[in-house]
Amino acid sequence: MSERIIRFDDVEIATQAFGNPAYQPILLIMGAMASMLWWPDEFCQTLADRKFYVIRYDNRDTGRSTIYEPGEPPYTMDDMAEDAIRILDGYGIDGANLIGMSLGGTIAQIAALSHPERIKTLTLISTTPMGIDTSALPHTTGAYMAHAATGETVDWTDDSQVIEFLVKDTQEIAGVAHPYDERRARAFVERDVRRAKSFVSATNHFMLKGGQTLKGKLGELAAPLLVIHGTADPIYPVEHGELLARTVRGAKLVRLEGGGHEIHPDDWEEIVSAIDAHLR
Repeated sequence: MSERIIRFDDVEIATQAFGNPAYQPILLIMGAMASMLWWPDEFCQTLADRKFYVIRYDNRDTGRSTIYEPGEPPYTMDDMAEDAIRILDGYGIDGANLIGMSLGGTIAQIAALSHPERIKTLTLISTTPMGIDTSALPHTTGAYMAHAATGETVDWTDDSQVIEFLVKDTQEIAGVAHPYDERRARAFVERDVRRAKSFVSATNHFMLKGGQTLKGKLGELAAPLLVIHGTADPIYPVEHGELLARTVRGAKLVRLEGGGHEIHPDDWEEIVSAIDAHLR
């Protein structure tokens, strides 16, 4: 499986595709600091086996895509939403099914509202509604915030320190329904960090803004919406997914009992089956 680089303006986006291009296309958008590898190979292939053409990609500042100096990213979430559309252009795809997770879910909402003619369906996993007041909802847990604060002491140019922090992160975002597998997590994190051009650039994602022109527009979403959310998500508690589903008429909500802020292998069957039903 080879990477395909989509080039436009001064940007290069690394992508990979699974399955038959004749099938319905799915574009996967991952979250903050996460390369496309956070959509696991086997998960993508499972979707492809359901007769979908699955494309994943590295957001700017992750993986093998264009990176910038850390501290002042010269782009916004709106630009990242346009990246998604440019990828569809690069693959010659007029309309696709978008699936976004966490920050990728925000990017997907922007893309779907800005380009309704290009988005067939929208699936949002472990994310929060964009452009509406969420201040009354439960916030990220104290335990996760305490862990995140330790990131300030990490030397992000030192791969060994980054790996240790991210392995701990995978444990902190895990749900309670399935046992945590540190060996699997460590092997994955090592692969992801060593593949990146410069992992320190991924910290730019914490400074991103965007979507200001779309405030209050979420209820106008045209694409049919599926929301998938773990009930033990420590970053966006499940109430965020519930509000998202209530805001968009006709939206469906799938609760992953005990699920965290992750796509756990033991949940793949439930997730893929829900996506399959939604897209058909």
